[in-house]
Amino acid sequence: MNEQQILKRIQLLEYHQKLIVMLLNNPNLEFYKLIIENRISEQETQKFYSLCDKLSKKMEEQKAEGFVYFYPLFDEFLDSLPLNFFIKELIHSCLKQQLYEPLFKEFVKYL
Repeated sequence: MNEQQILKRIQLLEYHQKLIVMLLNNPNLEFYKLIIENRISEQETQKFYSLCDKLSKKMEEQKAEGFVYFYPLFDEFLDSLPLNFFIKELIHSCLKQQLYEPLFKEFVKYL
């Protein structure tokens, strides 16, 4: 194992440790549990948040234009998802943690 690999592992552990501390105060943070269980890095998590921000904005724009079906956004979400989660578990954990609620309340319809 070289220095770069060791540094990446230390960064991952530090990130997960930070999440564990938050979990101690609130054990219902299901999304954070998924991040730790699936060994997701902080950078991958940030990509996920960016994707959800983008799709949330798109959904709001489409709602303003009168759209009522958002399956194409769900497809885009599946295609762009930078993480290795089971989609059903991911959506339910985000809803439980109240992350991007309007988006995931819509996506749960397509499971």
